[in-house]
Amino acid sequence: MVAGAVEQVRAWQPRVPGIVEVFHARFVEHVYPMHAHDAWTLLIVDEGAVRYDLDRHEYGVLGSAVSLLPPHVPHNGQAATAHGFRKRVLYLDTDHLPETMIGSAVDTPTFADPLLHLRIRQLHAVLATPGEEFEAAGRLTLIHDRLDTLLQGIDPPARHADPGLAHRLRDLLDSHVAQGISLEEAAAELHADPTHLIRAFGREFGMPPHRYLIARRVDLARPLLLRGMPTRDVAAATGFHDQPHLTRHFKRILGTTPARYARSGPAY
Repeated sequence: MVAGAVEQVRAWQPRVPGIVEVFHARFVEHVYPMHAHDAWTLLIVDEGAVRYDLDRHEYGVLGSAVSLLPPHVPHNGQAATAHGFRKRVLYLDTDHLPETMIGSAVDTPTFADPLLHLRIRQLHAVLATPGEEFEAAGRLTLIHDRLDTLLQGIDPPARHADPGLAHRLRDLLDSHVAQGISLEEAAAELHADPTHLIRAFGREFGMPPHRYLIARRVDLARPLLLRGMPTRDVAAATGFHDQPHLTRHFKRILGTTPARYARSGPAY
């Protein structure tokens, strides 16, 4: 074992439809035996390299490569060097990523695709922050979209403008600012594909729907803060996960914290 190396595991189940589990690990000596999962395994490696066997072929993951291991197909895994590896994994539900893609994933389980790698990193960053389920769901749909293209040759929907759909989604978000609405609920309400919703909204308004919703919540919070409501109560009243969640987005948008904003007026 490399001196000073520590093997670590962190796992959790986010409240994001389609994600069964998030798994982060740092391994040096651990060797996975042959095993299989009921879910898809979407893997990136942040440090070192991983080698694994799948369907009697050997593969590796390092750098900006992405591996998608299909459900029900046995595989193993271990560090490719003596220094070990650090990885991040998303286990994805077969209800959201269909089993019809298994054959293609067995043939090509590893992709050197910078766009897919970027989208996965962005999703992991969001999943590490409580209260960002709406954004996480949107980012997951873009990952599904990219996997469809890579595995099935299905191009994204034509990029024609759909301002009517974008405005209907904006109205729906405006009516659910404090209580919130999931991307799946919005898609069902508007009879639209989630990915198409995100694309249409972005083209029409120049921002993703989750950022619009956050900005509207900050707008709701401002008068409450100026009236003297405690920050923790403002967070609860305007749909934020907790006070730090409100503070983070409030400062990102307005350049100051809620507490400083509340004290910024003139003294009478």
